[in-house]
Amino acid sequence: MALTTFDPITALIVVDLQAGLVGAPFIHPFADVVARTCALLAAFRTRGLPVALVNVDGAAPGRTERPRLGAAFPDGWTDLIPELGRQASDIVVTKRTWGALASTDLEKELRARGVTHVVITGVATGTGVESTARQAYEAGFNVTLAIDAMTDARPHAHDYSIEQVFPRLGETGSTQAIIDLLERTHAHELA
Repeated sequence: MALTTFDPITALIVVDLQAGLVGAPFIHPFADVVARTCALLAAFRTRGLPVALVNVDGAAPGRTERPRLGAAFPDGWTDLIPELGRQASDIVVTKRTWGALASTDLEKELRARGVTHVVITGVATGTGVESTARQAYEAGFNVTLAIDAMTDARPHAHDYSIEQVFPRLGETGSTQAIIDLLERTHAHELA
């Protein structure tokens, strides 16, 4: 874990913290991921930095060897959880792929706000979070991953992403380390 700095306009991207995933069998408690994400949300919003809330509704087309979730989710499944405290200023996108940039206008929205750096949290580590991080990195954003504010149902996928993939896409750190660095690099915004 090596955090160095944040760009002047850094955005927080929250991936798939939605009603339909609340009871899923994640390896780390969903409630802990939500609590840490909420701490990050407060730190970003206090400084007037952009926040993007992402939910998933469907999947990319194409054949897969493993069965996928059905095309239609029950009512309320895609609703963002209320703990996120959605604000009028938040960027809100619905994705139909693993990553949040490929099938949405999220990249355009971030660039319109001058964002050059993103911090990513959410579920699932090895799919939605990793795919979003890959897409952000490939689009030229600096990437930071809050590794204690994410989880997966698959321990091996979670561990592999954190240990092998994320250090190649950006910097990793705990929620508290990210908040501490944010306080040091954006202290003038609270004055």
